[in-house]
Amino acid sequence: MSFNEILGLIMLFCMVSVIFIGFSISFTLLFIAIVFGAIGLGVDRTFYLTYLQVWGSMKDDIVPAVPMFIFMGYMCEQAGLMDRLFATFRQLFAPLRGSLYLAVLLTATLFAMATGIVGAAVSVLGIMAGGMMMRAGYDAEMSAGAIAAGGTLGILIPPSVMLLVMGPVLGVPVNKLYAAAFGPGFLLAALYIAYCLIRSFFNPKLGPPLPKEERMGYNFKLFKEVVVSILPLLLLIGSTLGTILTGLATATEAAACGALGSMILSALYGKLTLPAIKGTARSTLLTSAMVLLLVMASNIFGAVFVQLGSAGLIETMLNDLPLPGMGKFMLVMLIVFLLGWPFEWPVIILVFVPIFIPVIQKLDVGLSKGELMLWFGATLAVNLQTAFLSPPVAMSAYYLKTVMPSWNLGLIFRGMAQFMVIQVVALAMIIGFPTISLWLPRMLYQN
Repeated sequence: MSFNEILGLIMLFCMVSVIFIGFSISFTLLFIAIVFGAIGLGVDRTFYLTYLQVWGSMKDDIVPAVPMFIFMGYMCEQAGLMDRLFATFRQLFAPLRGSLYLAVLLTATLFAMATGIVGAAVSVLGIMAGGMMMRAGYDAEMSAGAIAAGGTLGILIPPSVMLLVMGPVLGVPVNKLYAAAFGPGFLLAALYIAYCLIRSFFNPKLGPPLPKEERMGYNFKLFKEVVVSILPLLLLIGSTLGTILTGLATATEAAACGALGSMILSALYGKLTLPAIKGTARSTLLTSAMVLLLVMASNIFGAVFVQLGSAGLIETMLNDLPLPGMGKFMLVMLIVFLLGWPFEWPVIILVFVPIFIPVIQKLDVGLSKGELMLWFGATLAVNLQTAFLSPPVAMSAYYLKTVMPSWNLGLIFRGMAQFMVIQVVALAMIIGFPTISLWLPRMLYQN
């Protein structure tokens, strides 16, 4: 190994160690990349490399879609969309055991299709459903797990910001990656729902039906609420995801339509006030700045790491392993799963995934190169979703703890562990049956 290759490995070790201590990920990546780049590549080369990465990130056509999708999510939250959905589903399935679990997970699934963020969904679900589930006698651990797991669907189901960033890294169009993520996203939602309903059916104490005195009954009023709550949302989803999937608009154009549509929806619900717009704009600015700074810092770190030659060294080591194609794929998935515990998804996608891409592209698993990368992207997305459910980072737990202080972190983690098992089962199914993620891209783009 050359000096620069060893230096790159030391840089990687330092980055992991410093982040574990608790330093800011973005500034850690920037500082370590610049210091080690100056040592191994020289100050001038590192400066120009940093400049090119920053400029390249700013010129990327996908980047403007990130704040607009985030704005769309926060505006839908401001419009009280989740409250309406949850109240409607709660009444619609009131006689069922585990009806509140079902309401939470259906609300989270539909809301995920109108936003690409996680924190807002988990927090709102916690505020909205947490106390109600406790008063209804629902199991605290399972309730916490359902809220946290349901809220993370926003990172997987389009228009996910994570998939928006992942597409250019994998070299696949965002619309095709969105199509590939629908199957795994709906599979996970279905497994979550099935788990909660089956357990509640056999043990009613875990999730009793809604008391009769609290039920609205199946009448015109409920029908009207279903139409008012769900139909506008479906129109908003169709105007964004529909245009992306059919190729009528780029992700950025569709994001602009979605941002406008969310404002119109908020106005129709009578929630488009000046304070609401200010609050949405402020939340969008904070979240977008955090995501884009992390993207830029990860790009710079990854570029320095590649220039030092350490990425090529790791790639060669993985290619030389005496494993079949599926064995190497499983090894990459295991590494990503372990990386998801301490790291945020932008770091994994922008620093580590480019190292694995040449290895994945050489695998012979019976798929064309295009389908292989789509399958890898969808599988990777499900794997990275576990980062929100796995300690010590497990951001969903901290979002939920903030709005439900009566639930301690131990209880929340135990509840999330149940859904982590479901996550692993779903991941195994997607790896074993690539059609789960490829059926929609094949149907839409086979010609």
